[in-house]
Amino acid sequence: MERKILIPRADGLRSQVIFGSAATLLGGLIPEGTRVIAIVDANIDRCHGELLEAYEKIIIGQGESVKTLHTVEELLRELVAREADRSTFLLGVGGGIVTDVTGFVASIYMRGVHFGFVPTTLLAQVDASVGGKNGVNLDGYKNMVGCFNQPDFVVCDSSLLASLPDREFRAGLSEMIKAAVIGDEELFEMFEGHTFEAFRDDAELLSRAIERSVRVKAAIVERDEREAGERRLLNLGHTIGHAIEKSSRQMLHGEAVAAGMAVVARWAAEQGVCSGECADRICSVLERYGLPVDSPVEPNALRKAITRDKKRRGNRLALVVPVRIGECRIEMIDMD
Repeated sequence: MERKILIPRADGLRSQVIFGSAATLLGGLIPEGTRVIAIVDANIDRCHGELLEAYEKIIIGQGESVKTLHTVEELLRELVAREADRSTFLLGVGGGIVTDVTGFVASIYMRGVHFGFVPTTLLAQVDASVGGKNGVNLDGYKNMVGCFNQPDFVVCDSSLLASLPDREFRAGLSEMIKAAVIGDEELFEMFEGHTFEAFRDDAELLSRAIERSVRVKAAIVERDEREAGERRLLNLGHTIGHAIEKSSRQMLHGEAVAAGMAVVARWAAEQGVCSGECADRICSVLERYGLPVDSPVEPNALRKAITRDKKRRGNRLALVVPVRIGECRIEMIDMD
């Protein structure tokens, strides 16, 4: 039976998140006769080229350094040069950088064309590709330029993750642990009861955990598509995580989120927002999966980076903190 999550969109339609084989599903998701241009990075083209044989391709670079307005401009010019029109479908195949950039370009080219994603990293499957946040970095500050616009579909194919390096896989697990802390205690207990190797080797276990993680995010996005309130809960660990990424090149995004989550959990316990046991469980699970629980950036540099956070309002910062496993809330705290 096909496993699918439908998320309402602002246009009255629904964004589909479908779990299964991308090779099998893609043909039925894109209307027959539609011109498709796939945006991929060179690594994805090399590893999963068979998925893309039927489509035109535009290959972009890899890493956070390409997640910029310059890349967006290059893609827009390439689409113009290829005479892409409003009926053209853009297909982002790759990790979170590819899906973020593709979604942004699709949202602004000719005031918007249809688009979909095949995320090929764990982090992209459970977080970056779902929910309609598209954008790029500006001067090193994460996702400062972008928009809300949900894709027509996201295909989560866990078989595409087999070639993912262990470090990238761990970074994706960090976002899944985040989802569990926000809204799924049973998922959190799955992480407590298994090991990194189990998730790496057991395709069914991984697939179930991916689906539960996506359901946490999808339910929140359905209630608050444009982050007017509740959707900010999905930023657990990200305020400090983004500041770490701005200040240091030592960590991947998921690693920085893990460190930010642990720091916030310990702070919440000190403030009496959550119990010490809750904070200890969060830190223990992160360590269990080989994820960092401390920031590598000294406090003054971290604070300076946090002042540019999108969630800051004047001298107040919206900080997501755990109340218990499966429940978080937003605390407005003074920057001082």
